[in-house]
Amino acid sequence: MTGLRGHRKRVPGGDRIFQRIFTRLGCQGRPPQFLVDFHPYAGLTHTVRLRGDTAHVRLSDVLRRAPVSIIESAAAILLGRLYRRRPPGDLLDLYRQFAQSADTRAKIMALRRGRARKLDLHPSGSHHDLHEMYGALNERYFSCVLPNPRLGWSKRSWRSQLGCFDPALNQIIINRMLDRRDVPDYVVAYVLYHEMLHQKHPVKFERCRRASHSAEFRREERQFADYARAMKFLKHFSPGRR
Repeated sequence: MTGLRGHRKRVPGGDRIFQRIFTRLGCQGRPPQFLVDFHPYAGLTHTVRLRGDTAHVRLSDVLRRAPVSIIESAAAILLGRLYRRRPPGDLLDLYRQFAQSADTRAKIMALRRGRARKLDLHPSGSHHDLHEMYGALNERYFSCVLPNPRLGWSKRSWRSQLGCFDPALNQIIINRMLDRRDVPDYVVAYVLYHEMLHQKHPVKFERCRRASHSAEFRREERQFADYARAMKFLKHFSPGRR
């Protein structure tokens, strides 16, 4: 069979691992039959769906060569969510260290470049032009050193997120709810500027934590000329409104 299903592979001993973690978490009731497969996700995604007496588990194939302890950690996280149990701290710490390691992050970046779906982006919105705005911001704040990414508006309105920079796809997407007549240019420019700072300051991991907004990032963010006005506007702006 072709397609993604053809690339799935059963996790060796996956059923026994999930049974073991089911017991360790103290989940109540009779344990389901676990069918555990590796799945070619575009990132470090894992899912579990309970259908009758069978739990269908998909683990990102990033874990394909990971030690059993990491599979156990992923199982604890999934079953903890499914049965509302708190996973053991040692397994959470182990998984966090694995997920944030340089080797794992490099693998995820490579996978996203090949598997993530590239959207057909259009920087020119109904009221704001991201391409023109990016060029002006790049010249004013970055001396034109930032490489031009793919720019566009989100296809759908996002409930909370204003913008997103994806380094694997080298693209910046801005919430389409900002492409409105009543949203000032300086607000859209600030959100775009924020994502451009993510271009300049790659995500780092410190003490097993994801550091997206370092002190230097925040310092440069406040250098935006209309920072105070933009923050005041966004404080009362609801991305989910229509």
